[in-house]
Amino acid sequence: MPDFVLLDVLRDSPALFITSSVLLGLMVGSFINVVIHRLPRMMELAWQAERLEAEGKPQPEQIRYNLVTPRSRCPHCQHAITAIENIPVVSYLFLGGKCRQCKAPISPRYPLVEILAATLSGLASWHFGYSSLAVASWLIIFALIALTFIDLDTHLLPDDITLPLLWAGLLFNLSHGFTDITSAVTGAAAGYLVLWSVYWLFKLATGKEGMGYGDFKLLAALGAWFGWQLLPAVILLSSVAGSIIGIGLIVLTKHGRETPIPFGPYLALGGIAALFFGKQLSQLYLGG
Repeated sequence: MPDFVLLDVLRDSPALFITSSVLLGLMVGSFINVVIHRLPRMMELAWQAERLEAEGKPQPEQIRYNLVTPRSRCPHCQHAITAIENIPVVSYLFLGGKCRQCKAPISPRYPLVEILAATLSGLASWHFGYSSLAVASWLIIFALIALTFIDLDTHLLPDDITLPLLWAGLLFNLSHGFTDITSAVTGAAAGYLVLWSVYWLFKLATGKEGMGYGDFKLLAALGAWFGWQLLPAVILLSSVAGSIIGIGLIVLTKHGRETPIPFGPYLALGGIAALFFGKQLSQLYLGG
């Protein structure tokens, strides 16, 4: 009964619902930082184990390593992070952005990710109100933030995130969430095939790989959530953002033209735009 009362209070108080979603975003943002740091390492360990198994070599004994174990530590002095040092944003400010033990600087990315998750989840709650659309939006936002920073760090978009995101979109739209199920299935297939085609055309023309398979799966996931109707807008916004930022990096930071630039963050940006402005974007070229 108390749980239902709380849900009623959240439904009847938009301000409380938005505030609660911001606090949720802060807490999930802290966990997203863990995912960003650990998931690529977990993938690397799994690949190493598979390679050794294929070569018939014995597996070395390894310390258990996942999203929960071992406890987070300072990378400089291995100081174990306590609960009081792990309060989203607050701990970073209280510690002055430095490790409590060795005073080594803590990357500002940690509070940035937490603030980004909190801000976007709060905006989603304000935009959609107390509804299943708001809850689904949180899932999309959290996944896209994790994928963005993992791609920036490693040029990888893990299947462990993209594929569940795709299937979740299809399942959500079974009950006509953001779109109907036919548009969702078509969007998933079209999203994958569009970038798959671009990949092979570019490779045949230049002999180089212009993007990775993770990009195909991410666009397929966005198509599964928002339908085929928004794919042109997502692709256009992603391409424009990528071009502007890419040129800026070349001009301002002397970023080598041959150095690959991850496309996942720009797809994520297009996905966020589709989430908040989907109807307006579709009206630009579909008239409805």
